[in-house]
Amino acid sequence: MAYLTEKLGPAIGFRSVAGAAPKVGRAAKARRKSAHFGTFVYGLPLLGLFFLLWEIAPRLGWLNRIFFPPLSEVMVAWWNLLASGVLIEHIGISLQRAAIGFALGVVVAIPLGLLMGRYALFEKVSDLLVQTLRNTSQFALLPVFILLLGIGEESKVAITFYSSVFFLLVNTISGVKSVDPLLIKAARSMGTSDFDLFRKVILPASIPSIVAGARLAVKSSLFAVIGAEMLAAKSGLGFLIQNSQLMMETADMYAGILTLTVIGLTVNYLLVWFERWATAWKGQSESSLI
Repeated sequence: MAYLTEKLGPAIGFRSVAGAAPKVGRAAKARRKSAHFGTFVYGLPLLGLFFLLWEIAPRLGWLNRIFFPPLSEVMVAWWNLLASGVLIEHIGISLQRAAIGFALGVVVAIPLGLLMGRYALFEKVSDLLVQTLRNTSQFALLPVFILLLGIGEESKVAITFYSSVFFLLVNTISGVKSVDPLLIKAARSMGTSDFDLFRKVILPASIPSIVAGARLAVKSSLFAVIGAEMLAAKSGLGFLIQNSQLMMETADMYAGILTLTVIGLTVNYLLVWFERWATAWKGQSESSLI
């Protein structure tokens, strides 16, 4: 946006950015934040009811408390795991694996998506292979990764990478294809090189779609690393959950599940915030929380 504004003038540059909605005023931003906060608050009673049922159902005999302990017992187990340092250790290991796989996905998917979205011939040549790999379940390939890379960190990072890369790739391609052709023509008419076209026009205009893909990719990375840890690992949240189930330490198992849920929610809301920040120039008033 800044690039075209500088070259074409403030009026033309502003109008040319993807339909360029009027700048959102402070009052509108305040209303938007209030609406999103209200959505969170409105959901608390139902969540509280769910936790209340969790507490009383095992105590009243509606559920077998050996397999489904009350929430209070789960929270005690969670605190003991946290105080001992065991939970922090497993969280750190799982997040590290997921972060490395996701980062590799970003490095591969975004440049590849920019090229596939921009150059039709390159997309035609590579699309069949990409679609074949994208529609192969990552969990079906987990035994292959273990056979090729062993049961160490490499196989877990590989499955995490595989789980995240296609969300980023498909959304990047979609973002590039949705860029207003007039933007590209205007930049071309000024003699802009391909590199500058990608850097100053196509990539900034594609950011909303890329961020949306990143939200899906991060969740998929977390799910994949937990699945891999349950199958072949001696550390991580997935291992903690699986091992606790095998040892019939069900309170610890649910503590691990709750921890994973909190991490997923936290990451999701951070990405929601980043998406709103990255797309603020569009003047969007709503953004999904899912």
